Amino acid sequence: MFSIGEWLFEVLGESGALLLILCIFLIFLIDAMFFPTLPEFFFIAAFFYDPTLAFGLFLLAAAIAAEMAGMVALYLIVGKLRVPKRIDKAVKGYLNFLVLGDERLLLLNRIAPMIPFSGAFARIAGWDLKKSAFYVLVGCLLKYGIILIMSNFFHQYYSSGDAQTYTLIFIAAVIIISFVSSFILKKKHGLPQKE
Repeated sequence: MFSIGEWLFEVLGESGALLLILCIFLIFLIDAMFFPTLPEFFFIAAFFYDPTLAFGLFLLAAAIAAEMAGMVALYLIVGKLRVPKRIDKAVKGYLNFLVLGDERLLLLNRIAPMIPFSGAFARIAGWDLKKSAFYVLVGCLLKYGIILIMSNFFHQYYSSGDAQTYTLIFIAAVIIISFVSSFILKKKHGLPQKE
């Protein structure tokens, strides 16, 4: 069976850990600011390079730092711009249909993606930056912390090949559950399915 970790080790060598941490930071930053990248797969692929809890914690720190940086950057950039009334009205109308109408939505957004460009959305919605950052932090810790714990569990109790397979199945399940939850919530509240 093809091993992602062995392949990464062959390509990057023994000093690839820092490069992978930087790559995770950039992928999560792009995901937070520009367009979805399915960061869960990249996160876990990087973890396969060195499936130890210590390395996983460095990856988790990079992911959280990037998510926070992307959210805060968009929040501040939108604060400097003049937002067209049409967009402002659309964001506020969208909020009226959602389960939560405040910063807590950023926590729910980790499980069921409901809002794109969370930093810009938070600014237009008039949410507090500190509360928004707090919920993004908690959401990242929970989601990627659970992914890390489960992957570490698989690597401790199964062979390398089986651990990789089970982890990838787990990540696919997380992504599918996120999309299905988002679809159900949007449909329940009569929201458009495309963001």
